[in-house]
Formats: sequence, C-alpha cells, structure tokens
Amino acid sequence: MSSCMSETEVGVNQDVISVPEEFALRDEVRWLKSEDRDLFSFIRASMNKIEPAYLSTYPPSECGIATFCKDVATSVAKYTPFSKPSVIAVKRENEIEPYERVVRFQLLKEDRQSYIDAAHYVNDSSIDIVSVQHEYGIFGGPDGEYILDFLQALKKPAVATLHTVLHSPSPNQKRITQEMGKLCDVMVVMVKTGRQILLDSYDVDPAKITIIPHGVPNVHRVSAMKVKRALGLAENQILATFGLINRGKGIENVIKAMPKILEKYPNAIYLVLGETHPGVRKHEGESYRNMLAEIIAELGLENNVRFNNRFLKLNELVRYLCATDVYVTPYLNKDQISSGTLAYALGCGKATLSTPYLYAEEVLADGRGILIDFDSPDSIAKTVIRVLDDKELKESMETAAYRYARRAAWFNVAISYLDLFDRVLRRSGVVKQEPA
Repeated sequence: MSSCMSETEVGVNQDVISVPEEFALRDEVRWLKSEDRDLFSFIRASMNKIEPAYLSTYPPSECGIATFCKDVATSVAKYTPFSKPSVIAVKRENEIEPYERVVRFQLLKEDRQSYIDAAHYVNDSSIDIVSVQHEYGIFGGPDGEYILDFLQALKKPAVATLHTVLHSPSPNQKRITQEMGKLCDVMVVMVKTGRQILLDSYDVDPAKITIIPHGVPNVHRVSAMKVKRALGLAENQILATFGLINRGKGIENVIKAMPKILEKYPNAIYLVLGETHPGVRKHEGESYRNMLAEIIAELGLENNVRFNNRFLKLNELVRYLCATDVYVTPYLNKDQISSGTLAYALGCGKATLSTPYLYAEEVLADGRGILIDFDSPDSIAKTVIRVLDDKELKESMETAAYRYARRAAWFNVAISYLDLFDRVLRRSGVVKQEPA
C-alpha cells in the first residue's frame, strides 16, 4: 500500500494551472445585471432583505452535503451582500470543529432537545427562512427522525433540499419524508426523476415540489494537455473517480478493467481521488482501501492506479478533472438520486461513463455520457477503449456535458434558490421593504 500512496502525491505540490472561479463568477454576475435587469429584478428587490439560514453539516466536516451547503450559502450571499446568512451546523457531541463565523448555532446530532433549541434560536432571530439539507444519515434518531422535532418547533418558513429520495423506503423513512412534505413549504429535488418518486411513493403535494439542479463550479474549459503537463502526466490517458471512498463506489470494477484497457493503451492510469468516508473509517478503518490495494498488487497495476488519500480542495479537484480524459462513476446503488461528483465532472466538460443509477440516467441522457453495466469490469473496459479510440465521440460528449452543466453553474443555482426563498416568503406574507 505504501508504494501506491507514494505514487499518489505526484503533482500535488507542483505549481499547476489555476482556474479563477471567483473572478469568473463576478464576471457572470456583472453580465446578468447589465444584460437583463428586468429578468432578475427579484435579485435587486431581495438585496438587503432576505436572511436565510441553512441547516446542514458544514465544513470542516468532510461530507458532500457539508460542501454543498457551503456552496449554496456562499453563492446566494453574493446576490445579497447586505444580508447576514446563518448556518446551523449539525455535529456530533464529542466533536470540536473550527467553524467559520457564518455558523451561528451548533446542533448536536444525537441530542433531541438540541433540535428544539435550534428552532427556538431561529424563531427569536432575524432569520427569514430555513433551507434544510436532508439526508437520513446526517440527523439523529432512527432514520434521522429528529429533524421533525426541529420543523415542528419552527415558526419560520422552511424548504428542504433532498439529497436522498428512495424509491422503496422503509416505513419509517417514508413517514419522515411525508411529514417533512407537510411541515416544509417546498421540497427541492435535483432531477425530474426525484420529483416523480416523491409523487408516486410519498404522495407529496405536487405544488410543493420544485427542481433545482446540483450546482457546479464555474470552470472555463482549458486544454487537458496543459494541465496534464503541469501534473507530470502528459504521456498518459487519464481515467478518474473522486469523492469520499466507500464500498458502494464500485472502484474495484474499474481497477479490474485496467488490464484490458492497458492492452490497448499501455500508458493509461486510473486516479482515485479522495479519502475514505469518515463514517466508514470510524467503523471499519481502511479495510476497503486495503482491499483495493490487494487487487492492484494481484493484477500488477502499481504503476497504473494511483490514490490521493485526502479530502481535496476545490482548486486541486478542478485541476485533476481538467486533466482527465474519461471520468467514471461505477457506483453500485441503483437508487442514488444525486451525485456531486458526477455533476462536477459534467461542469468541467468531461467524457463521462457511469453505471445507470437514477441521477446518472437522467443527466447523462442525450449524448452527455455513456451508461455502463453495474458491477462489470468488462463493460467498463470496452466503453473506455471505445471513447479513447473515437476522438469525435469523446469531443461530442465533452461539449454536450459542458453545455448542459452551464445552467447548473453555482451563480445560476443561487438565483434559483434566491427566487425560491423570495416566492415562499411572499406566499407566507413575509415581505420586507425593498432597499432604496
């Protein structure tokens, strides 16, 4: 394993091309204001008015939902520079997290009273509306049911973004989602499939469901070869998967596909970017990563599979994605309804292969990607070779992916959330005076 890990750090500390996301975001905001003020009039009306709070895990917690929450809060705040966003951070009782100042209240996950206290904090504050980031596992109680205590005690409007929508939930999971549908003003899903599941399996009021795509960084397309050179990988065909590692990722299937890929492309390498999920590491240590290392050793792939066992910062992640030739999400859970990693790959305009879980089926349609079989190294190998062989196909996939993801750039997603907050507040009769 140690030899694999030493290979991992190639290029990490080198001076590589940076993508000026913040400057690009400011440019887009300026363009929107100058081009069509009427279309985005609600933005000007909302400035110095809406004060949202976000209930979620939050960095430095290493969690995809924590990252999502920070991205939403930061992006919305760019349009409301005189408002004060607040975060109610969900944490474990024995954790000490060095949160940013935006975290105004720390909610103890397994302490039921803490949920009621958090609601009282919101009720007694200037906060106008609460955006709940929901996944069953981030809240306390059976299936995270303590979130209902918060919503029942809350006297302000609330919207819930659902990161998990199960097609066949347990009775308790169904009950929790149905109660949330009654207690929240709006439930947000990221794809049309999620909306249909809420209608079919949970009987949620269709008027309460809205679709806002998973946000992606505003990355301008750059030459993959330039980034490869900066990473010291100019001679390689690069496959990549990133995210918090766990057994559901199916990474072993890409590793097992590598021998066949190497027959055609002997310089190909597979980058596995990201650390083991903290929750998984707590219960089983690094057993899954060690299993992957054993497969690599058995197949003699030490020079062709590389790990970066860290929670990557955005600029590092974007560099690796920009250098990638084929991005793969070989996940094993058919019911997965969102994937930040897949969304980011599309945002960087990557040729993407994925198993047909629900989110991938929708976002990779119409030539934006190719679906591969579940648990099938052979399907992965054949499809990777097909994409690398056919430059026109690869370019077509990259262009379609990038164009599709433009609507999901964070500055657009922020507008959708701000518009949603504004509409909910108006329906609730909470309308403040517009700034002069």
